[in-house]
Amino acid sequence: MKKKKIAIIITSVLVLLVVSAWIYFKILIPKNATHTQHEEMAEMENMNMDSKDGNMSASSAEEKVLYTCSMHPQIIRDKPGDCPICGMHLVKKESASKEIHDVSLHTLLQPTNGYAISTIPSTTLLSSEEPVEINALGYTAYNTTEVGAISARISGRIEKLYVRYRYQLIKQGQKIMDIYSPELLTAQQNLLFLIKNDPSNSSLINAAKEKLLLLGFPGEQLQQVVSTQKPLFTVPVYSRYSGHIHEALNTEMNNSVPEAPAMNEATSLTTQELSLKEGMYLQKGQTIFKVYNPNKVWALLNIYPSDQVFIKVGNKVKIVPEAKPDKDFNSSIYFIEPFFRPGSKTLTARVNIDNSALQLPIGSQLRATIFSNAINAKWLPKEAILSLGLAKVVFVRSGNGYKTQKVETGVVYKNLIQITRGITVADSVAINAQFLMDSESFIKIRDKD
Repeated sequence: MKKKKIAIIITSVLVLLVVSAWIYFKILIPKNATHTQHEEMAEMENMNMDSKDGNMSASSAEEKVLYTCSMHPQIIRDKPGDCPICGMHLVKKESASKEIHDVSLHTLLQPTNGYAISTIPSTTLLSSEEPVEINALGYTAYNTTEVGAISARISGRIEKLYVRYRYQLIKQGQKIMDIYSPELLTAQQNLLFLIKNDPSNSSLINAAKEKLLLLGFPGEQLQQVVSTQKPLFTVPVYSRYSGHIHEALNTEMNNSVPEAPAMNEATSLTTQELSLKEGMYLQKGQTIFKVYNPNKVWALLNIYPSDQVFIKVGNKVKIVPEAKPDKDFNSSIYFIEPFFRPGSKTLTARVNIDNSALQLPIGSQLRATIFSNAINAKWLPKEAILSLGLAKVVFVRSGNGYKTQKVETGVVYKNLIQITRGITVADSVAINAQFLMDSESFIKIRDKD
C-alpha cells in the first residue's frame, strides 16, 4: 500500500510539471514576443519620421545657397556679386557638414601627421597690386633746426632782466636784459677819446666803432654815444629770434645757483623760476637762453617693425590732430631716424608742420595715415597660413584632402600676406588652416621641390 501511494504522488508531480511547462511555452512566451514586436515597429516608425524630418531640413538647407569671397571669407551674400573689398566674383559657399563620398582606401591610410581629409573651402594665390596705407600714432615736438641761441659776447653783470619765467614767448628784437661790461665801457671811452683828440683819423675811429659792434654793442646806442659824447654804463641785449625761451646755462652756472625747494607736490620743473637772476655775472661766449620756434615744429610718428618696409622718405602723410580733429592737413616724411629711441621698439619718422595757423601745443597727440607705394605681389589671406614659430605652412589640396606645405612669406598688409616661395598659382590652399590642425606638434613640413 505504501509503495502504491508513493507511485501515485510521483505521477501527480510529473503531470503538474508537464502542464506548467506546456502553459509557459505555449501561452506566455508568444504574448511577450508579440508585445516586443509592437515596440520594435513603433521605434522603426519614429526613426522613419526622424529621417523624413532630417531629409526635409537637409533639402531646405540645400535649397538656400550662399555666396562668399575666396580671399575674404567673412563676406557672405545670398546672391552672386562682387566682393566689396577686392572686387573678385563671389563663389558658392560649401556647407561645412557636407558628407565626403568616394574616399579611397589609399586616402584613408595616409599618415595623420601630414594629411587631413576635409571639405573646407580652398583658395588660390591672388596676383594684384595693393595700395598700402599705414596708420601711425605720434606727437608734436620742437624742430631742432629752428633753435636760436642768445649768448654773452662779453663778460659782465646783469643789471636788469626782462625775461621772468621759462617758456616765455618773445619776439625778434625784444629786449632781454641790460648788462654792465667793463670791456664795453673801455671800448666806448677809447672811441670818444679818438673823436675828441684826433677827429681826422677816420681809420682809427671806424676801427673803434667796428670793435664795439662786434662786441654786441647796438648800432642805435653807438650813434647815441657819438652824438652825446658820453659812454653808456649799461648796454641792452636784444633777441634775434622769436619763440619760446628755454634756459641754457652751463653746468657750472647751474651748480652755483641752487634751485628753490618745491612748495607742494604739484610744483614741476616747467613752473619753477629761472635760475638766472639780476646781479649775476656772465662769461664771454656763455649761452644764456635757447629760443625754440613754435611755428615750425615736427610730427614724430612711431613706425612699427611690421610696417617699416613700406615707409620711405617722401611718402605722403595725412595728419589729424587729436586736439583739433577738424583741422587735418597733408605733409610728407622728410627723415626717418636710423635708430631706436631708448625704451622704444619703433622707428621714428619726422614730418615738418607749419604750426603758425594751427597753434598746436608741443606734445599734442596725432593720428596719421601714411600713403606708401603700391606693391605688386602674390597674396593669400592671413587665415590660410599657419605660423609654427620660424616656419610657416599652408594646407594644399591633394585628392580628397589636404597636405602640409612650407611657404616663405614677405610683407603683411591688412588681411593679406605676400607669398614669395613654396606654392604656385595652380595650387589650391585651404582657406582657413586653423581648422585642419589639433596641435602644432603633429604637423610634418615638406619643402616643395
